[in-house]
Amino acid sequence: MLSIAFLLMLASVPEAPALTAGTVEQAAARLRPGQYLWAPQVAPSGPMIMVVNLRTQRATVYRNGIPIGITTVSSGRPGHETPPGVYTILQKEADHRSNLYNNAPMPFMQRLTWDGIALHGGALPGYPASHGCIRLPEAFARLLFAESRLGMMVVVTRLDTMPVMAATEAAPLLPDRIEPTLWKAEKRGAAALSVVVSTTDREVRVIRDGKEIGAAPVTLTGNVTGPVAYQRQVDGRWLRLDLPGSGRAVVPDLGPDVIGVDPDFSARVLDAAGPGTTVVVTPDRLRPELSLTSTLMTGNE
Repeated sequence: MLSIAFLLMLASVPEAPALTAGTVEQAAARLRPGQYLWAPQVAPSGPMIMVVNLRTQRATVYRNGIPIGITTVSSGRPGHETPPGVYTILQKEADHRSNLYNNAPMPFMQRLTWDGIALHGGALPGYPASHGCIRLPEAFARLLFAESRLGMMVVVTRLDTMPVMAATEAAPLLPDRIEPTLWKAEKRGAAALSVVVSTTDREVRVIRDGKEIGAAPVTLTGNVTGPVAYQRQVDGRWLRLDLPGSGRAVVPDLGPDVIGVDPDFSARVLDAAGPGTTVVVTPDRLRPELSLTSTLMTGNE
């Protein structure tokens, strides 16, 4: 459980509950529909992750591993449920209108899929009510829009899951002697890497700006029963997050005794991996249209 001593620094919206003790989950539970907490100053820089809990209709934003915001949300109603999964922000538009639903306003829209799932400001009645999007209080949507960047990871889950710092500063992919198959990047790019490992295919693929720049086989000596993600922080540590689909399965820390890759390939990945680089390890097979989603996402707003 994460301490919320940091929440003493939060400036709450009008009528938001006082926060003096407890956990992040307890703080989120005390929020009423439309309320939020926002304190970006507790972690002024670093990569960001947003975790949306469909069961509790709450979301938490982390930067450099530290919670900087908690908000109520309204996800997809029955028949238009928001699919759990791992998304990245694909597009941002401050003044967006729905292409499908009567030109409905979607202020501070941040697109998660090209077929209709997005974060945006909207009405929060206290229960799932959208056509699949994740509605946020409009003021919170505006604040998040200003701080987030394209490629930010958004995890949508029904599990009570929270990021924790991994015990090691080493990358999840550590050397083992097999031959690399592909590497197209000679220089460090501005965009963070997305690294996806399929333990079923025993293959790793590296994506930057939506394009595959590397691929290699991996060795697997441990049992990875559910998806897990790591995100590199400013200080070099890796933030670990168990992902939707893992249930209560225990996913081991992914050290050299579990997953290995050719050391030359690993060195190239690490050289290109700045803060915000994400490594997703999943039992799912890798599709040709590789993305960070662990299931096929559908839905519209």
